[in-house]
Amino acid sequence: MAEALTLTPAAATRIAMIAAKQTRPAILRLSVEGGGCSGFQYKFDLADSAEADDSVSETDGVKLVVDPVSLDLIAGSTVDFVESLGGAAFKVENPQAAAGCGCGASFGI
Repeated sequence: MAEALTLTPAAATRIAMIAAKQTRPAILRLSVEGGGCSGFQYKFDLADSAEADDSVSETDGVKLVVDPVSLDLIAGSTVDFVESLGGAAFKVENPQAAAGCGCGASFGI
């Protein structure tokens, strides 16, 4: 089984706030798509529920769900929410990524 993902408390708080505004469950779906400047890119969406084959991790009542194909590429990653002068964004710390890009939205393996 692949390593679980970690959702930081900062990310969990932000997801809960966004979900509450949209009156949806506090479930963040992280997936990986081909593309981006380094080969793969991260995609974040609110989900209404987890699928049967999803990997699910939970922090402070907020769930992070990932499909099996994406999980192979991001196992062991940490999802954080970072606010800086450049803006606020979810950031994935992926130990498997051999290459990244300046925007942090894509990676290569």
